[in-house]
Amino acid sequence: MTNYVATHLVDGLTYGRSPVLKNPHASPSTTQQHRPTNPAIYVAKQLGFDRVFIKDESTRFGLPSFKIAGASWAMHQTLCQMLKLPESTSLAALQSAMKARSDITVVTCTEGNWGRAVSRKAGLYGVKARIYVPGFMNEYTRNLIRREGGEVIVKEHGSYDETSAAAFEDSQETGAVLLGDVAFDDYIEIPRWVSDGYSTILQETDRQVAEMTGGKKADVVSSSVGAGSWALAVVEHYRATHPGCVVISAETERATSLKESLHTGELTHVKCGESIMNGMNCGTLSTIAWPALRTGVDISTALGEKVVHEAVLELQGLGINAGPCGAANLVALREACTSGALTPEEGNGKIAVLYSTEGRREYTLPE
Repeated sequence: MTNYVATHLVDGLTYGRSPVLKNPHASPSTTQQHRPTNPAIYVAKQLGFDRVFIKDESTRFGLPSFKIAGASWAMHQTLCQMLKLPESTSLAALQSAMKARSDITVVTCTEGNWGRAVSRKAGLYGVKARIYVPGFMNEYTRNLIRREGGEVIVKEHGSYDETSAAAFEDSQETGAVLLGDVAFDDYIEIPRWVSDGYSTILQETDRQVAEMTGGKKADVVSSSVGAGSWALAVVEHYRATHPGCVVISAETERATSLKESLHTGELTHVKCGESIMNGMNCGTLSTIAWPALRTGVDISTALGEKVVHEAVLELQGLGINAGPCGAANLVALREACTSGALTPEEGNGKIAVLYSTEGRREYTLPE
């Protein structure tokens, strides 16, 4: 394991960091389409677990990522609220009501999967979607969003945070609905709905693990972290259903907002670099995620590009369709074990769940 450097955006200070952090703030006492949960037998043997399961989110609702679960619920709640309909309104009823509202536009920012998910759901309801993307996004990914019906607006030379700011400015100037998964200031409600939407994946995983283990629950879980909406759902779920479960977070070492915040004890924004882990490449953590992650994450890891790419190939060799953001969780589990942050008592004979949050996609191979 090699150290990396994190640069704080506000004061410009730079810190050398070890890739694994035992979170000093951890406090266990706080806080329909079925996708397969695959047993990884050799990983379990290698690391001393009884069972290791990999939750495959490569094809949920026809898209190669889990993001559609959060986007779907957030879009439903947003439109129901605008039309003054109850949240129990069916898909068909909401689609019918939307026929009289062709004036609604949603705007968001993305590095790939979120933009595709929002565009897909917008098209389902006859809503226009404007998707802001950073300039480093390749044309292949931009076209995937366009095929879902989204209008792609490129923020040349812009980071994810700058792209996010552009989407917010658009919503303020045009009256479009900002459908984002990152909470800031008083923009809280929609990101909260996004995290709530992910709960169906976690409940589904619990049922599948119980079916394959005779009723047991996960003892260790690994979750990727970008802006934190997914990690928030993971932490809240396992703290509520299995308080003793060890939660490991996985970040790219090129965007370690959560890990750096855990080092400093306060929400800290960091400078980002390009990464094959696009969906995790966020230098700013969602404000509603930080309080739960501060006490709910037990072990935080920062991962290098090459080792994650190797894990992508490894999982594909096992027949698991995983992209870098999914494979990162396998690397995080290994780093936690080999560093000693996850003790033998916490792993030996226990059950681990790794969330492979995206399918295979094109990316530039790391050197």
